[in-house]
Amino acid sequence: MKNGTLSDVFEELLDHSPIFENKDVLRSTYAPEELPHREKQIHNIAGILVAALRGETPSNILIYGKTGTGKTVCVKYVGRELEGFGGGKGNACVVMYLNCEVVDTQYRVLAQLARHFDKDIPMTGWPTDQVYSEFKNAIDSEDRTAIIILDEVDKLVKKGDEILYNLSRINSELKNARVSIIGITNDLKFLEFLDPRVRSSLGEDEIIFPPYDANQLKDILEQRSTTGFRAGVLNSGVISLCSAFAASEHGDARRALDLLRVSGEIAEREGAGNVSEQHVKLAKNKIELDRIGEVIKTLPTQSKLVLYSAILLDKMGAVDFTTGEVYNTYKKLCMSVGIDVLTQRRVTDLISELDMLGIINATVVSKGRYGRTKEISVSVPSESTMSVLLEDYRLKPLEDYASLVQTRLQ
Repeated sequence: MKNGTLSDVFEELLDHSPIFENKDVLRSTYAPEELPHREKQIHNIAGILVAALRGETPSNILIYGKTGTGKTVCVKYVGRELEGFGGGKGNACVVMYLNCEVVDTQYRVLAQLARHFDKDIPMTGWPTDQVYSEFKNAIDSEDRTAIIILDEVDKLVKKGDEILYNLSRINSELKNARVSIIGITNDLKFLEFLDPRVRSSLGEDEIIFPPYDANQLKDILEQRSTTGFRAGVLNSGVISLCSAFAASEHGDARRALDLLRVSGEIAEREGAGNVSEQHVKLAKNKIELDRIGEVIKTLPTQSKLVLYSAILLDKMGAVDFTTGEVYNTYKKLCMSVGIDVLTQRRVTDLISELDMLGIINATVVSKGRYGRTKEISVSVPSESTMSVLLEDYRLKPLEDYASLVQTRLQ
C-alpha cells in the first residue's frame, strides 16, 4: 500500500459513515429519552421512589425480568429524573448504581459506595466494619435520600447476604439521611436463598418486567434507527427480521439491538449502500459464533479435549458417534499433549455438560443387551470451533498432531 493511502481511508471513514449517523444509539447501554412499552413499570418505580421527594424513606424494590427486558435502563432513567427533580425542589436525592457481577463482595460494595462521597477507601486491607462506618458517616452528613441500585444482585448474594442485611437495616442507624435499595435480578428464585429478615425487607415491593414481543421490539428498533442510521439505508424488512429473531429468543431487546447494529457494521465493511435482510442473517450467525466462542474459551482444559475429540471424529465423517469412540480419541489426545486421562465415567459427565451448553448433541440410545450409550454429534461449526480451542496454549501442540491423530484413528 502506498504511503498515505491508509490515512486517506481512515480520514474518509472518520468524516462520513455511509451507514451510521450515531452508532452509540444502537447499543443496549444507551439511555433514550423515551422507553417504549415500559410506561407501566416506570410509573410503578416512580410511584415508590416519589417518597424521597417528600423527605420520606422509599420502600425497597426487587425487580425481576429476563435479560434484555429493560430493567436496568428503566431504573437508571427513573433515578436520573429523580435526582434532577429532587435537586430543583430542595429534596436532595443521590442515586448510586453498582453492577454486582463486578462489585461482588461486601467490602467492594461498601468501598464503592463510600467512594461516591469522595472517601479514600483502599481496594483491600481495611476491616469491613470500618468501611461500613465510613460509608454510613459520609451518607449521614447531610439530609438526603440515597437510592442504591444493585444490578444482578443475585451474583452478590452467592457469596453471602450479609451486605444486604447491613444495608437493609442502615436506616435505623442514620439521623439525617435515608437509604432505599433497588435489587435487579433475572433469577426468580433469588429470594429463596436469603435470610428471612433480609427477604422481608428487600422484597417490600416487587416489579416484574415481561419479555418484549416482536411488535414491541420493532417499535424499539424503529425509535433507535431514526437517529442511529442515515436516512434511507435500511431496507424495508430489516427491522422486522431483527425483531422476529430476537422475539424467538425470549424477547431480548439487547439481542435485537445487537442484530441491527452488527447488520449495519457488516454492510459498512462490505461497502454496501444499504442494510439488507441478508446482512441481518449474516449478523445473526456472527453473534452466535461470537457467543459460542466466548463459552468455549472459558471451558476447562479437559472439556476442551473432549470437544476436540468430537470435532476430529466429525471431520473424519463419523455420524452419531458413541461415547466410547469419543473416549478413545480423547485418550490419544491426552497422551499427545501430556495431560492426565480422566475415567470414561467422568468424560461421560463432561459430554453431558457440553450437551447442556448446546455445543454438542448427545442422545441416549439403547443397545439391547449391551446396555445404553450416547450417540453424539457436533452442534457448532467445526473449523471455527477448532481454531478457538487451539488458542489454549495447552492444546496448541494438537495443531501439529491433528493430522497424525486422524491418521491413527482411521
